[in-house]
Amino acid sequence: MAGPSTAERGARRTSPSGPPPRRSAVRRRLRLPGRRTLLLIAVAVILLGAGAVWLLYGSSWLRAERVRVTGTTVLTAEEVRDAADVSLNTPLVTVDTGAIEHRLRERLPRIAKVGVSRSWPHTISLAVTERRPEAIVEEGGKFHEVDAAGVRFSTVSKRPKGVPLLEMEPDRSPSSRHFGPVRLRRAAARVVTQLPEKVRRDTRSLRVRSYDSITLELTGGRTVAWGSAERGEAKAKTLTALMKARPDGSHFDVTAPSSPAVSRS
Repeated sequence: MAGPSTAERGARRTSPSGPPPRRSAVRRRLRLPGRRTLLLIAVAVILLGAGAVWLLYGSSWLRAERVRVTGTTVLTAEEVRDAADVSLNTPLVTVDTGAIEHRLRERLPRIAKVGVSRSWPHTISLAVTERRPEAIVEEGGKFHEVDAAGVRFSTVSKRPKGVPLLEMEPDRSPSSRHFGPVRLRRAAARVVTQLPEKVRRDTRSLRVRSYDSITLELTGGRTVAWGSAERGEAKAKTLTALMKARPDGSHFDVTAPSSPAVSRS
C-alpha cells in the first residue's frame, strides 16, 4: 500500500494543531486603568463630594425659608409656628426635626401628634393632629378638656358646646382606691367614645363613682347605667335597641348587656 504523497506530508508539517488566536480577542483582554485614569476618577469623586457638601451646607439654594402648618382646627398656624421656633435662613439639612416635635408637644398640649419633615428646597412642614375633647372637668369655675385617653390638655373659661361634663364622685370601694382618679377619668372618656352617636349628642354628664359604676345623664331627665368601660360595643348595641323598643323609658341599665333593663320614673 502506497504511503502518503510528498505534498500530503508537507501539508501536515505546516498545518497548525488548532485555529490561530484572533488579534481582536487578545485586545479585549482585561486591562487595568492607568495611573492617570485613576487620578482623574479620584479627583472627580472629590469634586462631586465637595460640591454636594457645599450645596447642602454652604449655598443659599437649600436653606430653611418658611414653615408650613397643616391640620390645625382650634390652634392657629401662627401659634404652631411660634411654638416650633424653627431657625430660618439656616441650611435645611441641619434643622433638628426631633427638637421641633419635642417643643411643640411641650408648649402646646392640645397637639396629640405632629409630623415634622423637610420639604425641599426651602420648607419645614408641620402636620398637626389636635386632641379632641371627649369630656369636660369643672374646677374653680374653669373647664378642663379631656381627650379620649383621659388626658387633661387645655383649660377654657367657657364650657364647649356638645361636650359632656365629667363628675368624679368616687366612693370608698376598693375599686376606687385601686384605680385612682387618673384611671377613672380615662375609663369615663373611653365610655364617651363608645356611645352611639345620638346618645352621645344627648349626653349632658357622666357621673363616675368607681371603675364599675359610670352613669350617663341624658337630656329629658333620662339616665343610663353603663357600668364599666368594658364590653362597650355590646352595651352600645343593646342601648340602641332598648331606646328603640321603649322610647318612653327614662332609666336604662346596660351594665350587663345580655340582661338589660328599662323603666319609667
